[in-house]
Order: sequence, then structure tokens, then C-alpha cells
Amino acid sequence: MILLHGLFGGLSNWEGVVAHFQPHYDIHIPSLPIYEAHSGDRLEYLTNFLDQYIRNAGLQQVILVGNSLGGHVAILYTHRYPSQVARLILTGSSGLYENTSMGSYPRRGNYAYIRERVAYTFYDPVIATDALVAEVFQTTTDARKCYAIVKMAKSANRNYVAALLPEIRVRTLLIWGTEDKITPPDVAREFRRYLPHATLVMIDKCGHAPMMERPAEFNQLLETFLSEA
Repeated sequence: MILLHGLFGGLSNWEGVVAHFQPHYDIHIPSLPIYEAHSGDRLEYLTNFLDQYIRNAGLQQVILVGNSLGGHVAILYTHRYPSQVARLILTGSSGLYENTSMGSYPRRGNYAYIRERVAYTFYDPVIATDALVAEVFQTTTDARKCYAIVKMAKSANRNYVAALLPEIRVRTLLIWGTEDKITPPDVAREFRRYLPHATLVMIDKCGHAPMMERPAEFNQLLETFLSEA
């Protein structure tokens, strides 16, 4: 099982999933090289990184679980290497539409703004802990990282996956928050319409990162999906 974080996400976003599934799955959480300098399309770079990671680890028939930008990368990889993917799980994925106001204009050094934007990610602002806000704030104080965030957000906006989705035959689970303001519920319904073998489950009173905000429900939905023949 490979867990893919979003643009402002990190490995800690998946703590609840890891705790639940680690006894029964070989779990990988690669740190996506969002801030590395490189030429060419950035989504392409991340997709190639994931391919190389899977090859180096000798993995086959992987379960890809992607949130936000991580979902976008999972879609591109699955379309390119369908025989390598057993199941695809998307939650708050970009690729069709994403409100990238934070990615496009990360205000450096403005702690109050960063706190407001992190809280905006969730239905319950309490989930935006001081530690989480501090982690994002530290990222936005780095000029190099801010530049990379802007470039990555633009790359994601350009990389519209609607034409690819009907060609993805892998069984897919869409887990979405009803209060997702970054990739709203209409985006989830559009994913379901385009993907031939997709199931959509909405979680009430939940925002853009269900695995963080409603971990018990997220894990139960994922476990049920994976246990189906």
C-alpha cells in the first residue's frame, strides 16, 4: 500500500491509516520531491519518481491511496502502468478542479494567513493544530519552496485528467468530505462519472483530508473496499 500526500501535506497526514493497516499491509509513504529543482513538467516528474520508487522497492500490484496532489500522481501512474495497480483510492484528488489559492499565492511570513488557510482545509478547524500550522508556515518562509509550490500548483492546473479517466479500468474508491472546499463534492461526482469502475462514498461534516479529520470512518471504508473480491 502506497500513501501519497498532497502539496502541503506530509508523512504525518497518514498516521491513522498506518496505525490501522500496518499489521496486515506493507505500507510505503514516499516523500514526494515537490521542492526539488528540475526541468520539464512537474507532474510528470512526480509520476516518474513514483515509478522509480516502485521499481526500486520491487513492488507489484500496489494499492495506491492519494490525497489531493497525491491523488493526481496516482491517477497518472495508474493510467500509464495499469498492470502494476491492484486498487486505486482517491480522496480530495486534484486533476479535474482544485481551488489552489494557497498554492498560487503562498504569503511568506504571514502566520495568521497560513493558519486561516490550513483551517480552511478542514470542516473542523480544531484539526488545524499548532504543530500542523507551524509545519506549513515553515515551508512558506522558504523562498525556494514557495517558488516550487507555485510551479507545482500551475502544473496541476494544466494537467487535466478527464480524457484519461475513462481508460482507467482499475477498481477505484473515491472517499470525499461533504464540506471539502478545495475539491468540492461536485468534483468527486465528476470523477465517478468519468471512471468506469469507481465507487463514491461521501463522509459528512468532513473537509479535504478525510484520513486526518475522520480517520476511523476513512479506515473502515478503505478496509471494506480492499476486502471485496
